[in-house]
Amino acid sequence: MKFLGIILGALLVGSATANETTTPIKAPYSEDSRTLPISSRISKTESAVRDAAVRIQRFDRGGHGSGSLIQYKDMQLVLTAQHVANAIVGTQYIVQRAGERRTGILIYSNEAHDVALLWMQRPWPKSFAMEWNPTDEIAEVGTSITYSGFPASHSLMSYRGSVAGHEIMPDGSTNILLHTYGWFGCSGSAIYNSDKELVGVLWGIDSGRGQPVESMIWVSPIQHLNLKAALRGICYTLENKPRACK
Repeated sequence: MKFLGIILGALLVGSATANETTTPIKAPYSEDSRTLPISSRISKTESAVRDAAVRIQRFDRGGHGSGSLIQYKDMQLVLTAQHVANAIVGTQYIVQRAGERRTGILIYSNEAHDVALLWMQRPWPKSFAMEWNPTDEIAEVGTSITYSGFPASHSLMSYRGSVAGHEIMPDGSTNILLHTYGWFGCSGSAIYNSDKELVGVLWGIDSGRGQPVESMIWVSPIQHLNLKAALRGICYTLENKPRACK
């Protein structure tokens, strides 16, 4: 694990311990207080992002991260963070959605920008995947976002938030800072705006005095991924070339 005022790669989580507990927080009761029923249905975009979310795990060790099914022409991919899928190209990973497990093969790994791609040789129905639709430019401050992932030992969770700012990294590249919620296990989640455009890949959580700041989340902009270049390796090896390779 590296530190740069950020917990880098820290959202890859291991199994929960047996003695973990949660304590409900109750507000002070007042005779004047009233409660009203709350109903907030998720939007079509949020529902689609949730359907595409997957849990990623190595076959040979514990711990997990998150990712998203991406449909690019006739090829189904899983977009995730490089530190979630940090083995050599060709390594197989467990990809799980809605309780069903399939195998994803690592075909692209970019440590500098913490982005990776898995190829689903046996894809899920296209209706579960998000069409490849990246933003033209790095998302501006104030852009509303959504993502779904698998924090800690929890099942699938969905979040809303917004772009809070940008940071220039030591290599001169730009990263996005979100005001939302993130925790260990959410790394690799794909971030989308309200127009179903892909904003980037969640890779880290901010750190203050060594403590995680779960409301300040770091994202690698999707502009760091050249998809056609990333597919060259797998396209070269496939005998029957899919449309995505042409």
